This record gives sequence, C-alpha cells and structure tokens, in this order.
Amino acid sequence: MTITKGDPAHPPSPVARAATERATPPPTRRSHVPNEGSAEAAAVERARKGMLHEGRELKRTRIGADVLCEALLRQGVEVIFSYPGGVILPLYDVLGDYPELRHVLVRHEQGGAHAADGYARVTGRVGVCMGTSGPGATNLVTGIGTALLDSVPMVAITGNVPSALIGKDAFQEIDINGITLPMTKHNYLVRDADDLPRVVAEAFHIARTGRPGPVHIDITKDALQQETRAEHPTDAEIVAGLPGFRPNLDGHGRQLKLAAAEIAAARRPVILAGHGVLHAEAWDDLRAFAEKTQIPVAWTLLGIGVIDETHPLAYGYMGMHGWKHVNRAIQSADLLIAIGMRFDDRVTGNVRTYAPYARIVHVDIDPAEIGKNVAVEVPIVGDAGRVLRALTPLVDPVDPATRADYFAQLTEWKADSVASSWHGSGAWRDGLLSADYVIERIGELTEHEATYVADVGQNQMWLARYAGFRHPNTHVSSGGLGTMGFSVPAAMGAALGRPDRETWAITGDGGFQMTFQELMTLVADHIPVKIALLDNKKLGMIRQWQEIIYAGNYHSANLPGPDFAKLADAFGIPAFRARTPGEVDDAIRAAQAVDGPALIWFEIAEEQNVFPMMPAGKGLSDLIEKWGGAEE
Repeated sequence: MTITKGDPAHPPSPVARAATERATPPPTRRSHVPNEGSAEAAAVERARKGMLHEGRELKRTRIGADVLCEALLRQGVEVIFSYPGGVILPLYDVLGDYPELRHVLVRHEQGGAHAADGYARVTGRVGVCMGTSGPGATNLVTGIGTALLDSVPMVAITGNVPSALIGKDAFQEIDINGITLPMTKHNYLVRDADDLPRVVAEAFHIARTGRPGPVHIDITKDALQQETRAEHPTDAEIVAGLPGFRPNLDGHGRQLKLAAAEIAAARRPVILAGHGVLHAEAWDDLRAFAEKTQIPVAWTLLGIGVIDETHPLAYGYMGMHGWKHVNRAIQSADLLIAIGMRFDDRVTGNVRTYAPYARIVHVDIDPAEIGKNVAVEVPIVGDAGRVLRALTPLVDPVDPATRADYFAQLTEWKADSVASSWHGSGAWRDGLLSADYVIERIGELTEHEATYVADVGQNQMWLARYAGFRHPNTHVSSGGLGTMGFSVPAAMGAALGRPDRETWAITGDGGFQMTFQELMTLVADHIPVKIALLDNKKLGMIRQWQEIIYAGNYHSANLPGPDFAKLADAFGIPAFRARTPGEVDDAIRAAQAVDGPALIWFEIAEEQNVFPMMPAGKGLSDLIEKWGGAEE
C-alpha cells in the first residue's frame, strides 16, 4: 500500500509539525470597517451599538423622546394612533410618563392613519399617527395620501435608524421622506433632539393653517435618545420661522365687489359648497348668505353637512352619482358660486359641456385650485368663512317672490328626480333588501344625529344620497383618493373624537375585508363603533361598471366572503343579521343597545346599482338613469 503525505493515518512527527509552524507566519487580522479610524467610522460604530441597546437609565435626563411628548401636549394632542417598532422604542420607553397622551394600539399602521384622519374630520383638530421605520412608515402612506387629497390636518410621525446609519441600508431603513414628499404639505427629517420643539410646532401650524393637510416628521433614533435642554417656541416664533408660509385668508376687495355684481345680475344662480366650508367652520355664514340672496345650495361629496338637508334652500348632492335635479340645475344655471371646492372630475364630468350657460365665481383658500380644472370669471382667494362674511354685506337681500318661477322649476325637477325608480333599482318590490332602504333606516333610527363614516364604492354613494344629513362634520368619506378599507378605522378615530355622538361605519364587504383587523382595536379600547356591513358578495361598483360600460364582461367582481357573524364573534363583537326589509329595524336597534362595538350583516340584493350614473368622460347631461340596455 502506498502511503501519501498528509495521510491522517500517518500524521507528521512533532518535530516536522513544529518546523512547519515556525515557517508559517500567523494570520493578520483585518478590519472591514469603511474609513477605519475616522470620525465617520466611529459614529457608525456608536450607531450600531445604539441599535442593540434599548436599556433605560434609572436616573435619566430630559431626552428627545420627552421633548416630543411635551410638544404634542402643547399642541393639545389627546390621542395618538400608533404601532411600535425598534427605532421608535425610545419614545415608548417614556410614553408612560405622559398619561395625558392616550395611546391607541392599532393593528396596522394604515388603520392608525385613517383613525387620525377620522378624528381630525369630526373635531377640526390635527390628528396624529405614528409608526416605526421601514414597513411601519410605508404602511402609513395610503392614509397620508388620503389626508392630502381631502385636505385633512394630520401629523404623521415615524422613527428612523440612527443618523450615522442613514444611507447604509440598515435594517428597516427606507427613504420615507422621499416617499412622502409629494403627498404632504411639508416633511422633516430630524437628526438632532434640539430641533424637535421647533419642528413639531411648525408641523402642527402648517397642518392646520391655510388649506389643511398632512405633515410628516421622521425622527432618527439617536435624536429620540439625545439629552436636550431645548425650549419650546412661542406662537410668534413659529410664524417668524416660516417666512414662506403665509396663506391668504381675506378675499380681495375688488374681487368681492365683482362677485356681488355677478350675483345681482343672475337669475338662475346656484351655490356649490365644498369641504372648504366645513374646514372654515363657515356653515352659519353659508346659510346666512344663501338666505339673504335666496340662492339654492348644492354640495360636493365632502361638502355634505354644510347645510341641513331639510332647509328650504338645500337642493342636494351633485356629480357623477348625485341627484339628477341638482345636475340639471347646474347645467341650466347662469351663475355658479363655488365655495371651498375644487371642481373635481367627479363633479364636472366633461368640462367642455359643464354648466354651458354659467359664469363662475370661485372662492378657495388655495390659489392653485382656481382655474386649474375649470376657467372662472371671478376668482377669490381666501378662507371660505372670511370671504362669506365680507361678501354678504355687499349683496342686496332678494325677495323670494322674485325667484318664484325659478324655484317652481327647481321644485318640479326635484319631485321628478325623487320619484324615479333609482331607489334600490326596484329591488324592494321583489322583497329583496336594498341598500338605500338600509341607509334610510339607519338615518331615521339615529335621528340623523350620528357620525356616519363611509367606505368607498356603492356603499359610499348610497350613504351620501339617502342618510339625510342635518349637521356639519357628521359625514366622513374618502373623496379624492377613494381608499377602500377607510371606514372602520376612520370611524374608530371619529368615535374617539366625538364620543357624544353615535358613530356608524357604513362599509361594503370589499372594503371591510381590507381592514377588519381593527375590530380588535375597537374591542381592546372599548370604542363603540356600530358597523353596517352591506354585503352583496361583489365588488359592487366594479360589477356595475363592468355591466354598464364593459358590456357585462365580468372579471374579478365576484367576492366570496366569510361568515361575517362568526368573524365578529371571534373578535368578541356582537353581530346581528338582516336579510329582508322587515328585519332591518330590529337589527339596528339591537346594535344600538350594545355597550361597545357591534356589527350588522345586511345581506343586500347582489346586483343593485347606484343610479343615476354619469359615465367617465361624459357630462352632467349624459346621466344613465336606469339599466336594461336603455338610457333615458
């Protein structure tokens, strides 16, 4: 047998091994730290150690996390909707020292953003949501975008990796500032605890001033941990620190006089009231102006609640799924007075055929909105309330008798519109449960005094048309972004913002299945939201469009769902069920009697459509009023 060198059965002798070791130099240790020995490398090393160290000093000093809590309290914040994560844990470490800040642990950051949104809409205050870096921050994005397009004041706070690790692709690092830049009024990256008092104060000022909207604050972990003695700025110092942010609140005198002249000359005027009237808390000013001038008031989706719908001058909801008589009045008007609305495509349809006989006065606090979608004759930049209070003394009172013929025509159109068979597409005649009937009964049994929060789709339009709104800020809906899954978490925030009112989430089976994890938040925090689930086992608006616009070529519109009663029970929420019109009232009353959240599963007609409907690209005169292949 041949013996090979290095054979384990014949190891080298000790003498040979020692000789080999003397001949082989020991390995050299190498450092792979970039720029080893530099200040930058030392900072990165400290940051990496900081990522691992979550301990709390027993005798701690005031740190950035304390300053953040102090700043929130100074802004009047009472509730935060949040979900924790590694880099934001320094804040959670001190949060218990500030019991005035109620922390609601949501089950998903998107739910937290929508909850802050709903809270802001019903209170008029800035809503606050928080999340950690990476996916925690990106999960907030849909809610931030929803707030931007609907001009909702919100401050979204996120944690980020330590300053020295930014740009290193550290765990859960993402450029969230780059992501939120186009969907916020402003955003900040805070690397130094000393900057926190100023940044938080500025963020709230920007969020609620002028045209409201979301502001994002991203804070590095080391900024939350740093010791600081920074003082909080005064209101004057905040304003002085924002020289480029000076919203124009008062309308120009010359433009106000031009508007008054247009109103004096008009014979068929219509007021178009939008969300800006609610933001300005100008509903009383609007009513006073309308009564003095005897001009009927129509409203946008987000303008619902600007006037009591039982008021003689309240004419109705406009646009794609608005009332036929309202759209007809717009198309025949000789003057439109648009206040705090932006002429969205769902309101105008084809601009070329929109209001062909009307001159337009457009009031908006954001000058970028005037002339953007519709050319106007009299632009007025300013706060809706201030403009109305300045304009009303400039117009002469109008005797209703002078508009007798006009009002008679409007009354005739409204009677014809309301008498149409759009209500449930006639489904109730066959004993089927129609959604419009459910919404009407919820409105009646709550005496029109609740907060009603819509999801997106057919349920959204049914709520807008049939609930019968009496008060401002009782209707909450995702208008601009059209965010499915909005209803339940937004209702959660709305219920905390206005605990004196019942809160109803009106949702479809599609939107509900996107965010129903927040049912556990409702239970854990005992938030008494009543959920009206309109289940047609379809993505209803998708099915409707495919039926009418795509010749019945259905695809992915059928939506099987779980047993919603069992699902609610799994969360510990009482559930009730209604399949026929006769079961509706008992189910609503049963849910109202529950001390806490409750769900009603309404199994509605599966193929009920929302009529009238203005097809995309068409105009307000091209409404589809019924379907069976025929159009009126």
